[in-house]
Amino acid sequence: MNNEENKTLAHRQHVKYFMRFLNVLPSSLSSHDTTRVTIAYFSVSGLDVLGSITSISLDLQSRIIKWLYQLQVHPNKENGDMSACGFQGSSTINIDFDTGSSHYRCGHLAMTYTGLCILLSLGDDLSRVNRKALIEGVKALQTEEGNFAATLSGCESDMRFVYCAACISYILNDWSGFNIKRATDYIINSIGYDYGIAQCPELESHGGTTFCALATLSLTNQLDKLTEYQIERLKRWLLFRQIDGFQGRPNKPVDTCYSFWVGASLKILDALHLSNYSNNRNYVYETQDYVVGGFSKWPDTCTDPMHTYLGLAGLSLIGENGLLEIVPTLNITKRAHDHLKTLHEKWAHES
Repeated sequence: MNNEENKTLAHRQHVKYFMRFLNVLPSSLSSHDTTRVTIAYFSVSGLDVLGSITSISLDLQSRIIKWLYQLQVHPNKENGDMSACGFQGSSTINIDFDTGSSHYRCGHLAMTYTGLCILLSLGDDLSRVNRKALIEGVKALQTEEGNFAATLSGCESDMRFVYCAACISYILNDWSGFNIKRATDYIINSIGYDYGIAQCPELESHGGTTFCALATLSLTNQLDKLTEYQIERLKRWLLFRQIDGFQGRPNKPVDTCYSFWVGASLKILDALHLSNYSNNRNYVYETQDYVVGGFSKWPDTCTDPMHTYLGLAGLSLIGENGLLEIVPTLNITKRAHDHLKTLHEKWAHES
């Protein structure tokens, strides 16, 4: 295969690639069994951005939706407590524990966010989502510092879960469980000396967490809390992440996924046009497997669902032919976002 042949989108192969992950997971992903919802998210959203959501049969769509709702953690039947509510990551851990281990049955912010995105992409009306309970679950996970833990059962708290909590609140159109001022202060405190944004204050700036922070500020209408100088220096930091593709940190190799994380950050700041689209596009296509589908993080390495979806999402941001438009803040297609807006209007009329 010549080099130019691999600079075109292997649309059919990518559709088949994602469909394989929706039907059976390879043994190489067995360690990700407890976060299966995220793999479904990359696969369903990947098919959506390819304009091929109809490749998922109505029967399979129905089964995916049913599976997701089975992962929803409902309020405690004995006392009505909603602090553990949300979506779990897999049916593997969706079991009834005895009283001593019941604290393991709780939602996870990343699984709740990606689960809701899948439901939107498949056209579900979210009528079976206990919106009040999910918001209470979000509220229970915000710390005094303003960031969020992922789950009540205990884990790290950082910028990734601030973003997930913001997306959940935006999707459910309810910010009562999200202290916007506290989260905004946390984000501003996490801006580094180089004006990139880190996981937590005083850590190294990172392209992924910069996206999480900027998307959160955009979703909460708090971008104006950044000074003009901070925004201009942040644009500079982001643009300096481009080598041919984008890297996540200085002196690190480029990686397909940062075509989205850094690209979307620039898009939110209305500065993506200042990057080199051609170099970005060429790098992403160097990681494409033209034979069986999928993208990898580096050329000539194994493909995976995450880099395949984020590679496609990054290409969508720069207007690649054959891909649907991506809404950068939520990381779903405009088609799915439009569906969400109709649900918001419906809920407003019902209230």
